[in-house]
Amino acid sequence: MTVVKKRKLQGVVVSDKMQKTVVVEVTRRKKHSRYLKYYELSRRFKAHDEKGEYKVGDKVVIEETRPLSKEKRWVVINKVW
Repeated sequence: MTVVKKRKLQGVVVSDKMQKTVVVEVTRRKKHSRYLKYYELSRRFKAHDEKGEYKVGDKVVIEETRPLSKEKRWVVINKVW
């Protein structure tokens, strides 16, 4: 039996208009290969929020999971203070 390590990402909730789903924007910093300057890349993930407890502006940790819908493959674990 193999143990699968699930990815965890930290981001900010940017939308909570759907039922049981929030959109989390994850931002990371990357260094340009030629100019050696840092720039930010952001990506949005749909994450499952069963109780609807997370609101816009909350910092949250999301974890990878099995596909829950067409675009939803993440679940919100907890809120970061």
